[in-house]
Amino acid sequence: MSEVLVEIQNLTKIFSEEQPAALKNVNALIPKGQIVGLVGPDGAGKTTLIRLLAGLLAPTEGKITVAGYDTLQDAEWIHYLSGYMPQKFGLYEDLTVLQNLNLYAELRGVPEEEKEPTFERLLAFTGLKPFTARFAKDLSGGMKQKLGLACALIKKPLLLLLDEPSVGVDPISRRELWSMVMDLVKDEVTVLWSTSYLDEAEKCQTVLLLNEGELLYNGDPVAFTERVKDRVFKVTEIEGDRRKLLYQILQNENVMDGTIQGRDLRIVLKANTSPDGLEPLVGMVPDSPRFEDAFIDLLGGGPGGKSALAEKAPQVADGLKTVISADNLTKKFGSFVAVDNVAFTVKKGEIFGLLGPNGAGKSTTFKMLCGLLRPTQGDAIVSDLNLQKAPGAARARIGYMAQKFSLYGNLSVRQNLDFFSGIYNLQGAAQEQSIEEMIEVFNLQQYLTLSADTLPLGFKQRLALACATMHHPDVLFLDEPTSGVDPITRREFWNHINGLVGKGVTVMVTTHFMDEAEYCDRIALVYRGKVIAMETPNALKDLSKSPDHPNPTLEDAFIKLIGKYDADNPL
Repeated sequence: MSEVLVEIQNLTKIFSEEQPAALKNVNALIPKGQIVGLVGPDGAGKTTLIRLLAGLLAPTEGKITVAGYDTLQDAEWIHYLSGYMPQKFGLYEDLTVLQNLNLYAELRGVPEEEKEPTFERLLAFTGLKPFTARFAKDLSGGMKQKLGLACALIKKPLLLLLDEPSVGVDPISRRELWSMVMDLVKDEVTVLWSTSYLDEAEKCQTVLLLNEGELLYNGDPVAFTERVKDRVFKVTEIEGDRRKLLYQILQNENVMDGTIQGRDLRIVLKANTSPDGLEPLVGMVPDSPRFEDAFIDLLGGGPGGKSALAEKAPQVADGLKTVISADNLTKKFGSFVAVDNVAFTVKKGEIFGLLGPNGAGKSTTFKMLCGLLRPTQGDAIVSDLNLQKAPGAARARIGYMAQKFSLYGNLSVRQNLDFFSGIYNLQGAAQEQSIEEMIEVFNLQQYLTLSADTLPLGFKQRLALACATMHHPDVLFLDEPTSGVDPITRREFWNHINGLVGKGVTVMVTTHFMDEAEYCDRIALVYRGKVIAMETPNALKDLSKSPDHPNPTLEDAFIKLIGKYDADNPL
């Protein structure tokens, strides 16, 4: 048994009598010198637990000790012993990298003579040494997270608390973050890593799984995954529309969950059931279980395959075969070329993915195609309308969900719906009907009077999607629509997207979540402002196959293709 660093005893946290307890009678031990995963759906209590461990909140009942110190009685010692990287970027955006390090060194009481060697070590560790003079606001998502980690490590902590450090971070930066954290564990630092990416839970030695404030599991992630052993299958050699087939399969009473994996489907059966009833429909082969499968099984299964949003959406009229066209798009910011002569087309009813590392140019490309940025050169055409020549008419055909929560946080849910329906020229009875539909579809009834800023993340994203689709657009632009949400909410989103595509809607999406990218019909991999590959998900994986790695994931393909481009095109 490993030495225990943190002991959580009968922990309860209640913020108000009107709300359920954020944490309910949690008991857990956190071993010393391990990476411990903290997982659970939106609103499970993960951030509350981390803030309690950091001594930033007081328990309503129970106690927490870190290295024998009580988080309530010995809060100053807890602050000294721990490092904390909050979920939201906690640094000063108008300060440079070096100025942020200096500020945190002052706050943590680092002696003057220790600052320079400490900064040198952390800058080398995070790869930020060439960027010391860059303002934090100008860093890519991955670089911001590395700077946040460096500031949390200004003093070597016994306990490092990371609240969703990989949200919005590309696969390359995610792997770099994990490599850094694994090096810390070798140096006897204990890490609590909160995450909504459940493939990360598989890398931890211990996992704490929370749901609705209760601790449902505390132990080895491998042992937890065994609960779905022999219940996971891949559906291959599909003829016809794989989205329709997934919908049909999810109606089967024996199926607990299902997702699209490129040209294939991946399904998980309920306990004590047989795949026999499905075999006449499809060819099935056993597949390896994942932590995410067991997580969804523990929570009672996925959300099925229905989409109330798609059921209410009209069929897009027949007409154009090519709906989105990027015609040699270029965007320069001063002398910097953010997007360099990008060209592609997207067919009606296609899901087209833009993938790439942070800072690669995909969001800039995305914004030009939405009409939010004017190209320096080239044309962006949507539904046969040039966004430079007829922006109003083109935007009326578009629904747009921004990467960062784009709604008005100081307005209520109802006020946001009123406002955005007006922007899309909905009036009178049509406006009221559309608002009521969105409230029903996304189960927003109990949140109507709350300000958007106070919503749980999953409901923020639901509201953003409602506002983007309430005018029934022909084309939907989704910029990292499920960043940070839990797997069940992510599946709900993709039910809506798949259903809308079945009605003829064309979707362009950016994402850092590679399992999500598997839903795309085609993917353009953007890097250094250029499209360096454009294929189906399976074709991209095929490009990265090797004798040593015959079955690469899409994340493996992403990293290998970027690495190959760097090798072939050195700066």
